[in-house]
Amino acid sequence: MLLRMNWRIKVLILVFTLGYLPVISQINTFQYKRELEGITSHWHKIQLPDDIFQKLKNDYSDIRIYGLTPNKDTVEAPYLVRKAADQISNRTIDFKTINQASNENGFYFTFEIPTAESVNQFQLEFKQPNFDWRIKLEGSQNQQDWFTIVRDYRILSIKNESIDFQFTTLNFPDSKYRFLRLSINSPIQPELVAASIINHQMVPGNSRSYPLKEFTAIEKKDTKQTILDLMLEYPVPVSSLEIKVKDSFDYYRPITIQYQTDSVKLEKDWIYNYQTLLSGTLNSFENKQWEWESRLVQKLKIIIDNQDNQILSIGGVVLKGYVHELLTRFTVPGTYALYYGNSHASGAIYDLQHFKDKVPVDAQVLNLGAELSTMKKEPVTEQPLFTNKWWLWIVMGSIIVLLAGFTFTMIKKK
Repeated sequence: MLLRMNWRIKVLILVFTLGYLPVISQINTFQYKRELEGITSHWHKIQLPDDIFQKLKNDYSDIRIYGLTPNKDTVEAPYLVRKAADQISNRTIDFKTINQASNENGFYFTFEIPTAESVNQFQLEFKQPNFDWRIKLEGSQNQQDWFTIVRDYRILSIKNESIDFQFTTLNFPDSKYRFLRLSINSPIQPELVAASIINHQMVPGNSRSYPLKEFTAIEKKDTKQTILDLMLEYPVPVSSLEIKVKDSFDYYRPITIQYQTDSVKLEKDWIYNYQTLLSGTLNSFENKQWEWESRLVQKLKIIIDNQDNQILSIGGVVLKGYVHELLTRFTVPGTYALYYGNSHASGAIYDLQHFKDKVPVDAQVLNLGAELSTMKKEPVTEQPLFTNKWWLWIVMGSIIVLLAGFTFTMIKKK
């Protein structure tokens, strides 16, 4: 009976050990860890610091949160990766065009909004391919008393062999009027093809500005281009770029933004390979900012095609990226740490992926401890002097010389 019980106990111990070993072995495959401090509830946020991204895979699949319970059991906490991006909503408002008229001051378009919703954006489309007009927007509740919302707002369209550009979106403060009236100062009749009245709302996200380690501007006269080279201290998730132009005159320049993908070492120099991130125009009519899906980059190149125009005076470039957070659930008490840095790790699959709408986004932020290496350093052992073959040859040569000297001395004595 006792032997049978011992056999069963051994089997249970073996099963427990085999189930426990995979977690331990997984932990040992991650190069770095940071202790998590201040766990007080089930849900918390972990904001990833800038210097961590250089040690992560591009898809952040080599991140784990492991903990040690009071019973010395190892547990894993699930998480979701979230970018603290701007939350934008555009709602189109129904309206009726009730009047089109003109006088010596310009051309007028009057719209009626049957609801009491606030609006803050007009999207306009005209038949004319080329124009440069100034717009005045007014609001009224009775079509008798008109109040100015914006004045002298510039809209523009350029279309030729090399340029196809339109700036016809009118942004203005939130307004609640039953009637809106556009007046356009133009020598010809503006042919309005389509119009949309929008309620545009944006909840700002949480972003960071990344200081540049290097910034150079090179003018290439042969290609009529300005090349801006940007370098950050280490790879970070960048999602927007702003160019500061000092000039006050109007300009319209094609622009290409590229990021470095890899590099090749040649005998005397390096070759850097770049991939286009996006293309657009740098102009004096719109905000000089471009946005894209967050991407991990360290080096960027901006190519401005000046064509036959005067070179622009660039005052600087601002790079920004949204804060990346881990929304984490802790159900078992213990001491937890963030583990990362494993090029062979595959993405973790958690139930949370199916319940994203139930994850609280206002959870308390945890503090991250200092980065620690999980790799065990091999002890440095001093090698014996004579493991080096050159020392052996030197010693053997010295012995031969000494023996030869003694031999000649004894021969002389005889």
